[in-house]
Amino acid sequence: MDTSDVKKYIPFLVMPAFLIIVELGSLALSLPVQAAGLAAFQDPQSLADPLIFIAILLGFTAFLLVLIRYGKKNVIAWVIGLSIFLTFVYTFAAIVPLFVGPGYAEIAAMLALSMIATALLYKYPEWYVIDALGILLAAGVASIFGVSLGTIPVIVLLVILAVYDAISVYKTKHMITLAEGVIDLKTPILFVIPKKRDYSFIKEGIGKLGDGGERSAFIIGMGDMIMPSVLVVSANVFTGGVKYFGLFNLPALGAIIGSIAGLVVLLHFVMSGRPQAGLPPLNGGTIIGFFIGWALIGFA
Repeated sequence: MDTSDVKKYIPFLVMPAFLIIVELGSLALSLPVQAAGLAAFQDPQSLADPLIFIAILLGFTAFLLVLIRYGKKNVIAWVIGLSIFLTFVYTFAAIVPLFVGPGYAEIAAMLALSMIATALLYKYPEWYVIDALGILLAAGVASIFGVSLGTIPVIVLLVILAVYDAISVYKTKHMITLAEGVIDLKTPILFVIPKKRDYSFIKEGIGKLGDGGERSAFIIGMGDMIMPSVLVVSANVFTGGVKYFGLFNLPALGAIIGSIAGLVVLLHFVMSGRPQAGLPPLNGGTIIGFFIGWALIGFA
């Protein structure tokens, strides 16, 4: 295998590495998130919670598609920018208290860091900036929802989202339209993995997703990293077993291994160059891995 062949497969090593980092980061943040009381739902075992999540997601997606349809790109940028800022606020609300005592200094630090991170993403959306801050953002979101939802509600949510992702990519194709609109705006809600050393997301972008042509970088949606991580965190919080390295139990470890297996399956289809629904293999692998790990501890 020559050097060019090795370089060709580097992105396929980077994506699993990103997923593992997000999952471990979300596990590390789960205790600070719980200490800060950042639960998204009051009853983690309620099966109504995933339905509420889906309803909000569908409403937000429909809203963005309408804006794309009528060319309101500036509004889209502001809406997503505000969403990113608020997500950073919640993420830093868990991290800042580890270093700054309660009071005005804590609030000021939380808001300042959130503004800096959001501004950096929008003022200089280069791929490595997007990826670095995206890992933090994804870990924060996964941790908050992971401690807010029990394992069964999470599994229900992941199954519904996998079906929805498949329909929206392969049938209605509206997810491709949404992704292209987000990419055109250089909106930082995805991970970008360059195929070449001198690639610039700012200068080159990605290109049209549905044309099957050669692109300079791979992309994977932030949701594809977040949703498996939500089950990893939930498994660690709501099931029993020994915590290995003080960080994860067997159900969580099984979910991590399963998610990597699902990602390998996804990457096999990504080689075609056509847009792929990431959540069916990712969520499926994560759920199977979780159940294997949970069975090993006697479903405790």
